[in-house]
Amino acid sequence: MSILTQILVSGIGFALPLLVAAVGELVSERAGVLNLSLEGMMLTGAFTSVAGAVATGSPWLGAACGVLGGLLTGLAQAILSVRCRADQIVVGIALNALALAATTFGARLWLDSTDTVPAFDDLNLPGLSAIPVIGPALFDLTPLGYLCLLLAGGVALTLSPRTGPGLRIDAVGEDAVAADRTGLPVLRLRTLCILLTSALAGLAGAQLALSEVRAFSDNMTAGIGYLAVVAVIAGRWRPVGTALAAVVFGVVQALQYALPALGVDVPPALLTMLPYLVAIIAVSGLAGASRAPSGLTVPFARA
Repeated sequence: MSILTQILVSGIGFALPLLVAAVGELVSERAGVLNLSLEGMMLTGAFTSVAGAVATGSPWLGAACGVLGGLLTGLAQAILSVRCRADQIVVGIALNALALAATTFGARLWLDSTDTVPAFDDLNLPGLSAIPVIGPALFDLTPLGYLCLLLAGGVALTLSPRTGPGLRIDAVGEDAVAADRTGLPVLRLRTLCILLTSALAGLAGAQLALSEVRAFSDNMTAGIGYLAVVAVIAGRWRPVGTALAAVVFGVVQALQYALPALGVDVPPALLTMLPYLVAIIAVSGLAGASRAPSGLTVPFARA
């Protein structure tokens, strides 16, 4: 029971930033825009959150800086992929490379390894945290962690087809031309969805840097953004499925450290590959058939 609890606690710690980023990516993909730049958004958010926290002495202001950092990357994605109709995949890869170079250079320039990063402390919820197994995992988070859960849940509920925003997002993602003919502002909606995605990705980066690692290191996201994109695909572009996929990926990442501690003799390289092997299985069709939004990656231009 103790081992299971520790694995779940570590798994939720890994899954929370992934979940927030994946829910944001779900919004954008349902609107027809693929953000491979999610990795760069998270990395930029992690760097700017740490830089902001060190400069101001406040983790909350640091988290706000992380959101702004993610928004800057999202603004570039929106301009290039929506307004300029550039290839969304190429734009995403280019922005990820730019974010990696910029944050590495920025860390050398503005951050010192001896700096104390003002980070969030765990906030234990009495009673709830005592629930066996799930209590320590879900009710012993940082304040930013609870905020991430609330925002992810709120955004997921907004995507319901029973809500006005959910219907509009699905309309521009399935058939942008038909949506435009009904009077929906397709370009504006897609831009807003990308900006929401980037804000959540920046917040996910801040959660990773200020609640989990409590520091910044080069390329600290290490593929989490790509896993978030995969979680959307594995979740069949549905909020509940996406959330479950994010939790599974988080627990698998936690197993990298739990299995050696349990004395299981597994090659380190295999442990490092484990989350990505699970991701490949999840999107290969073994997890069930799925259908992407019809307008995904298709640029819109009014005829």
